[in-house]
Amino acid sequence: MAIDTDRTFTPIQIAVLTVSDTRTAENDTSGDILSKRVTDAGHTLAARTIVKDDAVHLAEQFDTWIDDPQIDAIVSTGGTGLTGRDVTPEALTRIEGARDIPGFGELFRWLSFQTIGTSTVQSRACAVVARGTYIFALPGSNGAVKDGWDGILAEQLDSRNRPCNFVELMPRLKER
Repeated sequence: MAIDTDRTFTPIQIAVLTVSDTRTAENDTSGDILSKRVTDAGHTLAARTIVKDDAVHLAEQFDTWIDDPQIDAIVSTGGTGLTGRDVTPEALTRIEGARDIPGFGELFRWLSFQTIGTSTVQSRACAVVARGTYIFALPGSNGAVKDGWDGILAEQLDSRNRPCNFVELMPRLKER
């Protein structure tokens, strides 16, 4: 990461969504790891919840947070695998105006390959931008959350990162 120390850090408002039929507030370790990394990086944890693996309900939660002016980005964990219950990518396709960020999933799988080898092909990690809000969908394992945050999001959500970052684009995301 190339941090430009002459630039001021701009904290953003990030919501964390855990997608799971089995996790609860007491055992959501991936959500805990992600939330801690968000606040340790200097951002605000604007909201956090757990939603069952259901594309309709997930899309509703994403839409609620997209329309909340106090949320700039959403990071979800879980629901990106290959089983029938893994529906986070499908939920993202239900969001009106969502635009794919293909490089996110590509880079995530490349980073994940360094940790888990070819098993990374089972991940459908992805990202979109919708109506001015970023949504990043990570797998539900603790390792995947660490790979996604530490290897991509920590840099791209830091306004000082050079040569570019997601934060500096935020004022222009709703342009037509």
